[in-house]
Amino acid sequence: MEVVPLFEDLMHFAEGRIKTLSYSHQHRVPKSRSQDIWSNKYSFEDAHEIVGGITETFQAFWQSECSSMKEALVSMDTHSTGRVPLAKFYNTAMHTDWRFGESESYLRELGALDESSTTMGTQVIISNYIQATSNCIVSTPHYLVCCRSECEAVLGEIELALGSPTSTPAEILPVVGNITVQSIEEDDESPQLEGAHTRQLEEIANAHGGVVPLHGRLFAQWLHFVFPRDCPYPHRIGMVSSVTPAQFGEDYVASDADMKAHSANASVSGPPVDVAKEELHWMSQWSDEEEFIVDYASELGMSWEKRVLLSCIGLVLLVFGITGGVIGFNRKTQMHTNSKFLV
Repeated sequence: MEVVPLFEDLMHFAEGRIKTLSYSHQHRVPKSRSQDIWSNKYSFEDAHEIVGGITETFQAFWQSECSSMKEALVSMDTHSTGRVPLAKFYNTAMHTDWRFGESESYLRELGALDESSTTMGTQVIISNYIQATSNCIVSTPHYLVCCRSECEAVLGEIELALGSPTSTPAEILPVVGNITVQSIEEDDESPQLEGAHTRQLEEIANAHGGVVPLHGRLFAQWLHFVFPRDCPYPHRIGMVSSVTPAQFGEDYVASDADMKAHSANASVSGPPVDVAKEELHWMSQWSDEEEFIVDYASELGMSWEKRVLLSCIGLVLLVFGITGGVIGFNRKTQMHTNSKFLV
């Protein structure tokens, strides 16, 4: 029980799959298996079906644990920034919750830390932490059972409404403004897009000729700050990894001394609740570096400035071409006029 957390819940889940199989058999009993059914005997095929059912449905079971973990983290996010001070994170691990015990170096490797704020210090990014490899209950080279990305539903709703891989801010803002997410049970939140969020989206569009690529790093970053508890912060490629605790090594767990040091050197309670989110400079992690996960060459083409330049060059070449053609035609006409033909 101390080695495997939620051991009883896992056993109940497995027993549920066995009962599901038994119920199915009782309603379609083969003639050759009638005695086995009533004596609770199971064949190899039965065991294979049970294991297959566990494999296919285990993520749905584990998602309840993910939701519980997220609710605990959100309760510590008093300013709705999608971030929890590392001191508060470790303080919770020492006193109330066994789950939050990854070392600072391991959290950094996973991309779950925001170390850009001089006001808040080192913080744990809730959405990145929830989807980190350390929270995958099953982790093998070919099979992972991890927490579901709630941002996929948000992006899917945007894609369905817009029907295009690129859109203008004027098209995106009303769609995103109507999306409601549930960070914790019975707590629906709608995004606040006025001010900085609108300006940032317009800046993304300005960098891409007036449209926003929906499958680029900048838009993913924008979604993170609009839905900070649901959409992960998109680190640049190669900056973080998804190593498992076993791959990272023994230092993946924070020592008691490190946890106590962080709790002692920082305010566990964080800034006062009445301090506005903007005063915390909570978007200090924003960067303007773009990366695409799909090929946008045909969609974006080239920048507006390059289009204008090439249009001017083309116009000049066209003028020179027409002029050259006229001159050439006149010369040929003159040559034909001055030519003498011998018969």
